[in-house]
Amino acid sequence: MIQPIYSPCDGKVENILVYESSHIYEWEKLFLIREENGSVKEVTIGLSGLITSLEVKENQNVTPNTVLAKIKEDLLITGSD
Repeated sequence: MIQPIYSPCDGKVENILVYESSHIYEWEKLFLIREENGSVKEVTIGLSGLITSLEVKENQNVTPNTVLAKIKEDLLITGSD
């Protein structure tokens, strides 16, 4: 099942910490977004799987409706703190 990863806020993509075809784990940092007030928001999700596409580039402005990437969920239960 492919799931979109949405931006949690308005801002600018400062860093993309994953690549297309990367395998990610639950709560791994995926993106850093600099909000308009200057703070940096870390984007994580509670899913593990394979990044099927990156939908943004660094320095791109985003809103909460912006899809950052798409992930093919692996449906494996993994432990995380």
